[in-house]
Amino acid sequence: MLLADSSRSGRRFAPGWPLWVFTLTLLPVLLGLGSWQLQRATEKQAMQASVDALHQATAQPLITFAPKPPPDWQPLILRGQLDARHTWLLDNRTRDGQAGVEVLQAFLDSSGQWLLVNRGWLPWPDRRQTPQIDTPSGELQLLAEKLPAGSTGWRPGSRRCQAGNGPCVVAQLDPAALREESGVALQDWSVRLTGEGSTAALQLDWPALPMSASRHTGYAVQWFSLAAALIALFIWAGFRPDHRGNNNDEPDRA
Repeated sequence: MLLADSSRSGRRFAPGWPLWVFTLTLLPVLLGLGSWQLQRATEKQAMQASVDALHQATAQPLITFAPKPPPDWQPLILRGQLDARHTWLLDNRTRDGQAGVEVLQAFLDSSGQWLLVNRGWLPWPDRRQTPQIDTPSGELQLLAEKLPAGSTGWRPGSRRCQAGNGPCVVAQLDPAALREESGVALQDWSVRLTGEGSTAALQLDWPALPMSASRHTGYAVQWFSLAAALIALFIWAGFRPDHRGNNNDEPDRA
């Protein structure tokens, strides 16, 4: 219909090569970004389904999985002691708009493995005073879950921290550097507490996954909409005035 109307109005579809190059360069990028967001949405759905399934699983002692680490999000029963000499405060963690930190401590499990345990969140309203951290003594039994790499909101970094001299405030954590500086053979993975009843647990209202599957789907719709708009713009800009036939009526020769 659009082509027919344009034909009757003296216009023809003849986009120039710059318009072809622009469209054929940008269109695959937009379609690729939309497809990638759909793929990410599928991955997030699978991840959330796995997390939900494991949350219903029975907690297992750490020794059950030795010598390999437990699967991600596996509920665990830890038995051992927290080491107050090796405490780190993960900075810039907010709850309901309130600034605070998450408390991480070294934990010696009865299996002989040293773990980095996230005990939960504490408010830190006054930066001039370091939060007071009470560490339960004696053998503890903790309910926790194994975290995948990078899922706790912090990632390996290059900032060095001298552990052993009280709580150390960090923005990023490097497990290899912590092992070297503290002298504690921490695992390459960490856990966070899930049992509210433990004396070691602080505030445990853990945030949800950083980005839900529905948000990735929304981004995909945006990229595909831009691709559709690009095609419409290509068609609209490709029509030119049709000068063919304007000189068909030549004057009669004598």
